[in-house]
Amino acid sequence: MNGETETMTEVAATKKRRNNSLEAEGAEFLVLASLLIEGIQAFKAYTRFPGYDLMAVDPERGTSCRVQVKSRWATDYSRGFPLKSTDCDFVVHVALNRGYSRQRKNGEGGRTAPALYVLPVGVVLPVITATSSWGPKVMLRDIDEVGQYLDAWHLIRAQLAGNGASP
Repeated sequence: MNGETETMTEVAATKKRRNNSLEAEGAEFLVLASLLIEGIQAFKAYTRFPGYDLMAVDPERGTSCRVQVKSRWATDYSRGFPLKSTDCDFVVHVALNRGYSRQRKNGEGGRTAPALYVLPVGVVLPVITATSSWGPKVMLRDIDEVGQYLDAWHLIRAQLAGNGASP
């Protein structure tokens, strides 16, 4: 048993967590670009505001929305993401789909186009679980009809117009 424990400890020590900081920054810029392409004025919060990464604004109405961006690198991820703060109006989850986290026997790389889910925080709050070792977590499978939130930029536009963020 002791030999088994040492082997598991050695494996854990040699297994480093992937540094995804560039991909996470890229996901924020991808969401920012998507907002701008949709005609929604937005800017990046560069000083690490707690709870949000981007601000969408309608200067004519004087309204704004705080947007938190959560991304996952792997194509074969669990379809969940950690969420420690809900001090925002929207959570945009970006499935980057940059490849499989483990090598496939058939050599398939798994790279596909990113998927962006525009989730009002009111939709996310009821499905937050504390089952992750990283803290609170959201699983997309727990969100009713999650497909309706794929590229749902109209929800942010409606919130800025004062029409609420309901689908």
